[in-house]
Amino acid sequence: MITTNAFDYINVLDKAADASWKRENLLTNNLANVDTPGYKRADLDFTSVLERELKTFKYLPLDKKVRSLNQDLGALDVEPYTDSANYSYRLDRNNVDVDTENVELASEQLRYEMLTTAINEDFSRMKLVLK
Repeated sequence: MITTNAFDYINVLDKAADASWKRENLLTNNLANVDTPGYKRADLDFTSVLERELKTFKYLPLDKKVRSLNQDLGALDVEPYTDSANYSYRLDRNNVDVDTENVELASEQLRYEMLTTAINEDFSRMKLVLK
């Protein structure tokens, strides 16, 4: 974590990229276990955690919300959960749907690429200012 206001957005983007990377790994693991009897898909939801944390600073402008988030970036940590643990449409009680997982994986790969691009562009702007 970088502790200056200039990096507030980068720190939050970094947490989002970490969560996206973890979700990609979970989705890949779900696909690898598509034929494992009784396997329940795992997932994580960074978006809900970020929304919840931003709502705690309801009447502040976005810059101040992000600055406040940087006081405790641990609040943005997300843990995987078992999705629909008691639900399965298959006889082997596995609840992984290959098509859904592939769509979610493609979406998450795009999200991760967007986040890393945003981080790189922030650093590029800072380098430009320092020249």
